[in-house]
Amino acid sequence: MRKLTLLMVFLFLVASCKKGHEFYGHFFDQPAYNFELTDQNGNRVKLSDYTSKGKIVLLFFGYTHCPDVCPLALETMAKVMKNLKPEESQRVQVLFISVDPERDTLEVLKGYVPYFHPSFVGLRGSEEETRKTAQEYKAYYRKVEGQSAGGYLVDHTATIYLVTPDNRIKILYTPSKQDPQKMAEDIKFLLKS
Repeated sequence: MRKLTLLMVFLFLVASCKKGHEFYGHFFDQPAYNFELTDQNGNRVKLSDYTSKGKIVLLFFGYTHCPDVCPLALETMAKVMKNLKPEESQRVQVLFISVDPERDTLEVLKGYVPYFHPSFVGLRGSEEETRKTAQEYKAYYRKVEGQSAGGYLVDHTATIYLVTPDNRIKILYTPSKQDPQKMAEDIKFLLKS
């Protein structure tokens, strides 16, 4: 009975936090790790460099040799941007964090990530920085040897993380919840909040 009461209290609190908007993605609302990585132009950047400017960040862990999941996620986020008004899309930043720093050089990221949308930024770190950042976001990745022309594939989490300007992971968009129009509706609501 106590577990049921706690569950009901938790559900009530989650519902009240949504302020009348039913988020399409999975409501999460946990602190976001303020990583420091290198962007595709060679600059060291932190998550807070974007959120401190009032931007919502869509964050995805992937790699440029990915045959399907990563291009699909980047295309989805590009469609999200198209579903926003220009003044809204200027307040959204997509960050693509490479889980394959061995192959994803700055030059490779610079040629790949902005292809989907000119404002998208590719990030990379050392093996240690990549591992730490992925751990903090509970993002899984693992090299799988000898499975493609490039020599290996990387199994990885396919979740898109929405981080709000207060440095909180507000929403998780798992693959079944990556509808560009509905994601844009969530963003529009958060931009007005």
